[in-house]
Amino acid sequence: MKLRGLYAITDSQLLAGKFLQYVEAALDGGLTLLQYRDKSNDENRRLREAETLKTLCDRYKAHLIINDDAELAARLGVGVHLGQTDGPLTPARALLGRQAIIGSTCHDQIDLAEQAAKEGATYVAFGRFFTSSTKPGAAPAALDVIDQARTRLNLPICVIGGITLDNAAPLVERGADLLAVVHGLFGADSTQEVTRRARAFNALLSI
Repeated sequence: MKLRGLYAITDSQLLAGKFLQYVEAALDGGLTLLQYRDKSNDENRRLREAETLKTLCDRYKAHLIINDDAELAARLGVGVHLGQTDGPLTPARALLGRQAIIGSTCHDQIDLAEQAAKEGATYVAFGRFFTSSTKPGAAPAALDVIDQARTRLNLPICVIGGITLDNAAPLVERGADLLAVVHGLFGADSTQEVTRRARAFNALLSI
């Protein structure tokens, strides 16, 4: 699957009180993927929000990805993103089927990405590349991991971690396909600014 473009990740604290307005503003600016990331234990609310996001993504022809919850993804017929603590990808691939988008967090390690590819990942994610407010403790990744991934993998490469419009260009030049952004997109003071940022990120990727 050829995936390229802006990859927005929700943050329930950052988006408190403006969740759907900002998500729709981002979709209006053009998203390839939208990841629903919610670490709470309120399963009813998570299902309700995920269903609403699925409807929005369908309308804007974007793909919804659920963070760390293959069962919820299966229930909605969408994709999933799994971290290294979530076990192998193989059961998720079996549960979701061959067509589902499954992403894998690979930090800064090319061997983790090669393993994920063998287990059926649709894309691999590297990072953090810059200081991240979402995951401040994550180890930094060097730009050359993108070069290595380009050479050794035939999968879309996602980059994450403190990405903004000011620092994204070198990642794209190295070969990143997906720019995964939280604060750099949603840390805006209006829906118009969210849409403007989304369009500007896609312009960096020439979409």
